[in-house]
Amino acid sequence: MGMVILVGLGEKMAERFLPIYMLALGGGILGVGLLNSLDNLLSALYSFPGGYLADRYGTKRALLCFNLMAMVGYLIVILVAKWYAVILGAVLFLSWTAISLPATMQLVNNVMPRNKRTMGVSMHSLIKRVPMSLGPLMGGALIVAWGETTGVRLAFVVALVMAIIATLAQERMITDARPARDDRKRSAERNPFRLWKEMSPDLRGLLVSDILVRFCEQIPFAFVVIWAMKSLGTPGIGGHPVTAFQFGVLTSIEMATAVLCYIPVAYYADKTGKKPFVIVTFGFFTLFPVVLWFSRSFWPLVGAFVIRGLKEFGEPTRKALIMDLSPEDRKAGMFGLYYLIRDVIVSLAAFGGALLWQRSPAINFIAAFAFGVLGTAWFAWKGKDLPVAKEAA
Repeated sequence: MGMVILVGLGEKMAERFLPIYMLALGGGILGVGLLNSLDNLLSALYSFPGGYLADRYGTKRALLCFNLMAMVGYLIVILVAKWYAVILGAVLFLSWTAISLPATMQLVNNVMPRNKRTMGVSMHSLIKRVPMSLGPLMGGALIVAWGETTGVRLAFVVALVMAIIATLAQERMITDARPARDDRKRSAERNPFRLWKEMSPDLRGLLVSDILVRFCEQIPFAFVVIWAMKSLGTPGIGGHPVTAFQFGVLTSIEMATAVLCYIPVAYYADKTGKKPFVIVTFGFFTLFPVVLWFSRSFWPLVGAFVIRGLKEFGEPTRKALIMDLSPEDRKAGMFGLYYLIRDVIVSLAAFGGALLWQRSPAINFIAAFAFGVLGTAWFAWKGKDLPVAKEAA
C-alpha cells in the first residue's frame, strides 16, 4: 500500500497533464492521440509479461524490475524537453501500473478468502485513489507556479524521488513470495495462445463487454483535459475554460466520489453477487461523455466528474470477478492475458479518438456514448456471475 501511494503520487502529478505538455512542446493533436494510444497499447503488452513474471519469479522481484523501468522513463523526460522524449519515456514509465497490476491482484487473491476478495481489491483501489486525487492537485500547482513545460518536468523530478523511496521501502517490507521451482514450471505459462484455451466462456463474455465499454472511455480520454482547459470558450463551443489547478480540483472530486463507493459496494458485492454492480459501472462509463459535452464551465464540470468518479462504482468488483473466473494456479497470468487482449484492441480506439476530435468534439463524445451502450447491453444480456461464497465457520 505504501508503494502504491508513493509511486502513484509521483506518477499522477505529471501523467494527467501530459496532453498539455505535449501541446506545449509542439506535439500537436495527433501526438496527443499517439501518446494515449501508446498508453493503452503498452498497458496491453506489459500486462501479460507482468503476470508471467509474477507467476514465475514471485511478486517482489517482479515489482523491483517494474519500478526500475519507470524510473528510467522519468529520467528521459526530465533530461530531454522534446515531445518525442515524452513518447520514448512513456514506453517505460507508463508500464508501472499495467505491468504491476497482475502481481498486485495475485497478492490480494492469495491473502484474502474468496468471500472477501472484492473487499481486498476495493481496499487496494481505495488506497490507489489517494495519489490519484492528490497528485493532479500538486501537479496543477506546479504548472501554475512554473508554467506548462517546467512545471511538468518538475513533477517528474518528484515522481523519480518518490519511486526511489518506494523501491527501498519495498525491498525492506515485502516478503518474497517467489514460488518453488517445480511450482513455477507448472503455473507460469509463457505462451498466451495456450493460456487463451484455458479462458472460460464466462470470462470471455466479460472481456467482450469490457472492450466495448473501454472504447467508450478511451475515445475521449486524452481530450478531457483539452476540452476543459482549451476547447471551452472557443467560437462554436462557448463556455468558460478552467485553470490547471481547477482541473486538479475536478480530478480530486472524481477520486473522492470513487473512494466513497468502494467499501459499501465491495461489502454487498461479496454477499449478493457481482454482476449488478458491474452493469451499473458500465452505465456510468456510458453517461460520462454525454454529460461532459453539456458541461461548459467549472460547476457543470463538477457534476460530470462526479459521474466520472461513479464509473469506479464496480471496478474492483469487475477485477475480483476476473480473478474468480480464472484458473486457481494461473490467476496472475490469466489476469495479464485478459488485459493484453483488451488493451491491444482498445489502443485503436484511443488513436481513433484523435481523428474524431479533429472532426469535432461532438462526434468524439457521441461515438464514445454509442460504444458504451453496446458494451453495457452486452454484459446485461450475456454476463455471468459465480455463486456467492459462504463465510467460513
